[in-house]
Amino acid sequence: MPRLKQISRADAPANVLKYYDALFPDRDPVAEPGTATGTPGNWWTVFASVPYVFDHATGHFGMFGMFADKSVSQLDPKVRELAIMRAGYTQGSQFVYSQHCKAARRMGLDEEKIAAIPHWEVADVYDAKERAVLAWADALILQGGRASDALFDALHSHLSDEDILELTYHTMGYNLHAVMCKALRLEYDDVDERIREVAAPGEAERSDWAGGAWKKED
Repeated sequence: MPRLKQISRADAPANVLKYYDALFPDRDPVAEPGTATGTPGNWWTVFASVPYVFDHATGHFGMFGMFADKSVSQLDPKVRELAIMRAGYTQGSQFVYSQHCKAARRMGLDEEKIAAIPHWEVADVYDAKERAVLAWADALILQGGRASDALFDALHSHLSDEDILELTYHTMGYNLHAVMCKALRLEYDDVDERIREVAAPGEAERSDWAGGAWKKED
């Protein structure tokens, strides 16, 4: 379950209630969780505890997507969703990755391109622009923004300055959500840590393996 408190419908401020009404009509999302896409919905109920943070986050969503009256984005949505999917995957957020696979599908991205996100480097389904976008996303997320001139030039040959700024902003915005969802155990990222020591069997637990020999210590 989430690590932070959730805000019930009865305690939600007006700026939050309009989203509760859209996502959880006629019910309290804390007592009766679940959204139309199958998520628990606790991103909304946890972020609701700090209304100005909630407004900032939903303002980003409002640039495009289900809560945008009219998208202000000039960026090709397929390009945007490619980068966000890759950010979710490389950051290890099941929530961001899964939700944006669905968003990419709604934007008309081919199924084979969605399926190849984990191994895009060796996939032959992407064109030159898409490969530059995916490489840019990896430079942002995996290399902390260390993007080479060659990579930037390749991306810039396909996208305008405005497109690149927007692409970078959206990619890093969803990197923030990927990290926060994991840390706070929200939505599909409410999972136990899988990296742990696996005990050796029996008496071998205290064996000396450093020199290559597996022998019992005295």
